[in-house]
Amino acid sequence: MTVPPFMNQAASVVSTGADPNGNGRDQPCNDGSAESIDEIRLPLLAKIYGALCLAVGIVSFPLLAFTIVVVVRSVNVADITPTLTVILTVVHALTLVSGSVALIVFGALLLRNRRRHAARWAYVLMPITILQGLSNLALFGLGPELLLQAVQLALLIVISVTADPMLALERREQHLLKRIEEQDELAAAAKIGMVGRDLTGRGYIALDFFNLFWVFVVASVVGLGIETVYHFALYHGELQDRAGLLYGPFSPIYGFGGVLLTVFLNRLWNRNPLLIFLCSAVIGGAFEYATSWFMEVAFGVTAWDYTGQWLSINGRTSGKYMIMWGLLGVVWVRWCLPRLLKLINRIPWQWRYSLTVACFVLLFVDGTMTLMSLDCWYSRVSGLSPDSPIEMFFANHYDDAYMQHRFQTMTIDPSRTGRV
Repeated sequence: MTVPPFMNQAASVVSTGADPNGNGRDQPCNDGSAESIDEIRLPLLAKIYGALCLAVGIVSFPLLAFTIVVVVRSVNVADITPTLTVILTVVHALTLVSGSVALIVFGALLLRNRRRHAARWAYVLMPITILQGLSNLALFGLGPELLLQAVQLALLIVISVTADPMLALERREQHLLKRIEEQDELAAAAKIGMVGRDLTGRGYIALDFFNLFWVFVVASVVGLGIETVYHFALYHGELQDRAGLLYGPFSPIYGFGGVLLTVFLNRLWNRNPLLIFLCSAVIGGAFEYATSWFMEVAFGVTAWDYTGQWLSINGRTSGKYMIMWGLLGVVWVRWCLPRLLKLINRIPWQWRYSLTVACFVLLFVDGTMTLMSLDCWYSRVSGLSPDSPIEMFFANHYDDAYMQHRFQTMTIDPSRTGRV
């Protein structure tokens, strides 16, 4: 494929440091010469900010380390109940310690005028600052600390953009290269009739994030529908909400099950259906057992109990449902995957990545809130009163009645957990 002129221009800009309009430098931007990016002096304000970061990091790191050591030695870890507040406190402490270390490095780089490395460390500090703000908000509510972290985040964004402008050009070059690779993939996929196919020929579908994310979404929705209809037919018209997330018609056990079946059975898509059935039964049964165990140990939740059924294994899975997983695996691999890939290909090419990222963020937030709401539900059932803003939020908006109505198949027994 012919490389377009604008790609050659971008590559030239990054490799030589030349201005795309022809007015720039001819020397490499990172070879240590007099014209290198690190020889361009940072503004005085950036140096002052670097000195402030260095001072804050040097002062805060030993204080935080000393405080953590004192707290750990003064309490009996076995007596601590790992509530959401405790978990968030640990996360907050870790972000503060890692942030102080990063501030020391970042401040030293700014003072030494190491612009390129300083810009990269600004990217390291951004997620740490965001985590500090979120954990601070969850533990202490609104306060002046949030304003300071918002200002720091804004300054980090400015530093990351201005300290080394060549990084932005490199990112643009990488974006252009990716576009060319996508065009090559489209041409290769056209030869076998469908985008998203495994171009190596060893499996049916390419096991990339894009395909597997939509496998998860479709399997979550379809699995929920199958289970709802099955329960409706088995219990003579009883309609029960079988959803597994706070919002939306999603059952993540079927979503993750679909991903596992796709990953492990992708190379068997054209093999003997009996082999697919046996592999699916083992994979599905093992996954169902592991999910039941995790929910019970982490939250004391029992969502199903197959005790007394044929080949029941601790009530977590049984021969009956392993057979169902086997049949679902055959249908999924031999019939659903080809049609699912056709459905995925209906997403316009120019929208697919932005749409996938947006949907992933929404589902990630939904899943995170679900886990946090389950943890707060467990705490309330255990007799623990909400003692942080985040726990008060869940107690007010997702109380016991709401949780029981939303997760109608779940019961909580704190004595069944593995928590201390």
